[in-house]
Formats: sequence, C-alpha cells, structure tokens
Amino acid sequence: MPTDTITIPVSSGEISGYYAWPENDGPWPAVVIIHELFGLNENIRDTARRFAAQGYAALAVDLFHGRNRTVCMARFMGGMFLRSLDHGAIGDLKASLSHLASLPGVDPQRLGAIGFCMGGSFAIAWACTDDRLKVIAPFYSMNPRPLDAVARSCPVVGSFPEKDFTASGARKLEEILDRSDVPRDFKTYPGAKHSFFNDRGDNYDPAASEDAWNRTLAFFSNHLPTTTS
Repeated sequence: MPTDTITIPVSSGEISGYYAWPENDGPWPAVVIIHELFGLNENIRDTARRFAAQGYAALAVDLFHGRNRTVCMARFMGGMFLRSLDHGAIGDLKASLSHLASLPGVDPQRLGAIGFCMGGSFAIAWACTDDRLKVIAPFYSMNPRPLDAVARSCPVVGSFPEKDFTASGARKLEEILDRSDVPRDFKTYPGAKHSFFNDRGDNYDPAASEDAWNRTLAFFSNHLPTTTS
C-alpha cells in the first residue's frame, strides 16, 4: 500500500507523521496511531501499514519530531498528572486528527485512535474531550485525571498485560465505562508484560499481540467500519 512522511501543523510549529493508506479510492475511515516512549519506530510504522491493509487511512504521529526527547517526556508526564485532559500532546493529537481528516479520500466522520503505553494514556484522555473520535484502542495505558471524565469517552477496546502496573488501572477504567454505558471490550493477558505488542522489543508476546490485534480490528469494524451503508 502507498505510504509517505507528511508534515502536520501544530500550535508550536510542526510535527511529522508516517501516513499509510489503502490502494482503493475511498472514502476510508482513518486512525491516528500514538507511539510509546520509544517514539515513531518501525513497529509503529508497521502498525500503520497493517491498518492500511485493512482499509483504514493511518497516520502515525511523531510527537518527538524536532524536539528533545527527554524534555518532551518530562513535559508529557507532567501533563498526564497535572493537566491530563488538556496539555501539549493532546493539542498536537487534535491538530493531527484535523490534518488527517482533511486529506483526500478520508471520511471525516469515521475517525479513531490507537495508542501504546504513553500513547494509550493520551488516547483515553483525548477521547474525553474530542467527540470526533468514534473509537479508541489503548494498550497498557494509564488512566486520565479525573477518572470520571471517561464517562464522556467514545467506545474503548483495551489490551493490558497481567504482569504490569497498568492492570489495576484497567480494572478501574472498565468499571467507570461500564457504569457510564460506554461500549468497551477489555482483556488482560496472563503472562504478558509491558509493550507486549512491540515485535522489536524484549517483551514481545506473539500470542497476546495477535489476539489483541484481532480484537481491536473486530471492535473497530463495529464502531469504525471500513464500508458505509
């Protein structure tokens, strides 16, 4: 499928993104992919290509583009704990979604996001304040503050490793979503560790990764279908 590196205008200047899209003419649903602390690496690019192969336009953003990664991480972590629903990374993601929605062939009414670790945490917080998102898929993520804000979230398909600090937070998140009647599909994988989806990392778990991917696609097909009626 075709791919390209594109420039995305944001309030602080610009960031880059890896864009992959289907070979047909569309209109396509579209997904923003949010990397973990390793940045926009080949695993994340591959995830964009895998979405494109399934009929989605996929934009993997590089939140570290042109910036010092250590400084970025300090700001992002501070934002997650102090201004979870409104900080620089969330602003960049909203701008990225606007840019993605404007691209030829993209259906601006069918938009979603997937994120890993830090990126999954951003996806949940973002979904609390942006009703353009129709579905999100957080992997081993942390919860936003205040947690009750997720009552405003779009549908969520979450994947978490049993041997990880995020597992207990996932249970609390699912409880709030259930109480708020937000459609959700959560699964915790026994024996899996943090970053189990990263097939270039030491904690890669093929079985958990495959199952989580298939669950994500099935959930997206219900809430972000690749065809229109």
